[in-house]
Amino acid sequence: MRDALDATPYDALLLLSFGGPEGPDDVVPFLENVTRGRGIPKERLKEVGRHYFLFGGVSPINDQNRALLDALRKDFADHGLDLPIYWGNRNWAPYLTDTLREMIADGQRRILVLATSAYASYSGCRQYRENLAESLAALQAEGLELPKIDKLRHYFNHPGFLEPMVDGVIESLAELSEDVRDGAHIAFSTHSIPNASADTSGPVEGHGEGGAYVAQHLEVARLIADAVRERTGVDHPWQLVYQSRSGAPHIPWLEPDICDHLEERHGSGVPAVVIAPIGFVSDHMEVLYDLDTEAKAKAEELGLPMRRSATVGDDPRFAAAIRDLVLERAKVERGQEVAPCAVGALGPDHNVCPVGCCPARAAKPAAAGVDSPYA
Repeated sequence: MRDALDATPYDALLLLSFGGPEGPDDVVPFLENVTRGRGIPKERLKEVGRHYFLFGGVSPINDQNRALLDALRKDFADHGLDLPIYWGNRNWAPYLTDTLREMIADGQRRILVLATSAYASYSGCRQYRENLAESLAALQAEGLELPKIDKLRHYFNHPGFLEPMVDGVIESLAELSEDVRDGAHIAFSTHSIPNASADTSGPVEGHGEGGAYVAQHLEVARLIADAVRERTGVDHPWQLVYQSRSGAPHIPWLEPDICDHLEERHGSGVPAVVIAPIGFVSDHMEVLYDLDTEAKAKAEELGLPMRRSATVGDDPRFAAAIRDLVLERAKVERGQEVAPCAVGALGPDHNVCPVGCCPARAAKPAAAGVDSPYA
């Protein structure tokens, strides 16, 4: 049992997330961090941040990360896994560089990173690795001895990530009235990204239309829809849809948009819709605004009954899945045999990002990959 709960060679786990403002005065500085280097005027950022101001300038993401930290710490303690857990953000306090500095001061020499993104993409994986490299470079410039950092594999098809979402869809279907429930359509929603980024997501050999990003989301949608059918006896129609588009109009992004999709489904006679935000770990601002505000308003305008299912958040099964992934990776690093836990046709994803995986928009160093300058 002791060996089964041995995280050696890792000294600590780092929860790495996006970050978000925690008050009205934080909104513009937060957006300046997010858009640094793009030369966006402050007045434009105030306009972009309007959805934050609708909620008092507070993004729920930081509180949701605190809840996930509590769930992870409880799960680790309950199962006898002695591994400290830290938290750092890319764009708001606690900042990644500060957290890594703290970890170094605490003597953590081998760090495993959990990113709050389950899928392959530039913004969901490579950019996190670039941020790690930037922080390591800054700490190296301070004269600090750098730790070795690895990143947990993508967990989109781990049962502990999927099962809470299956329950969420079934609960949302149950909230619909009986006369529309069995005919309800499921819209599996994720963040839209530029087509070019999607096409080059994942390892080079998998590049092509939609790349790993679309393939992984389609697999999750299929697995959830199959599980819903098995548990309810109803085969609900479904489609992968997208939200939160933010790029220039002339650049192609993944479609259909969720609001356009609701209009199309209503026009085709669908009696109700359940929106399942499978692309997100928690109910953060893009879920709260793009789905619970804009998509909800569109459904009400159409007279289309709609429910939105929950993300995994701090579900104990997700915390258990992270423990499983930590122990799995530790065994790999110790040279032990491992049977990675993954369901569906795609199998477990790679542990170390290969060269050319989710390439950067501009060449930048990235940690925790084959091409890391901090191996």
